[in-house]
Amino acid sequence: MSGVGGVGGAMGVDRVMALRAQILERNQALSKANAQVAAAPVQAEPAKPTSFVEAMGDALKGVNAQQNKASELSAMYERGETVDIAKVMMARQQASVGFEATMQVRNKLLSAYKDIMSMPV
Repeated sequence: MSGVGGVGGAMGVDRVMALRAQILERNQALSKANAQVAAAPVQAEPAKPTSFVEAMGDALKGVNAQQNKASELSAMYERGETVDIAKVMMARQQASVGFEATMQVRNKLLSAYKDIMSMPV
C-alpha cells in the first residue's frame, strides 16, 4: 500500500525525515548568515549638503522627465506601436501627480513669500 505521492511505508517516512533534516540545516545556515549580515556595521556615505535651489532643480528635472516619458509613450501608442495601454496610463498618471505636487510646492512657496513680504518691519 503506497501513500499519497509515493510517500508510504518506512521508506517514505525516512525520506520525509531526511528532507526535514535538510530543511532545518538550511534554515540554520541561513539564520547564521542573516545574523552575520545584520551584525556587520553598515558604512554609509555622508550625505553631501545640497541647497534648496539644487533640490528644487532636481525635482523639476524629474517631473519634466516623467512628462516627456508619458508624452513619448502616448505618441507611440497613437502611432500603433506595440505599447501596453496600462504602461501609457501609468506614465500619464505619474506625470500628472508629479506636476500637481510641483504646483502645490510652488503655491506654498508663493504663499510663504507673500506672508513674509506683508510682515511689518
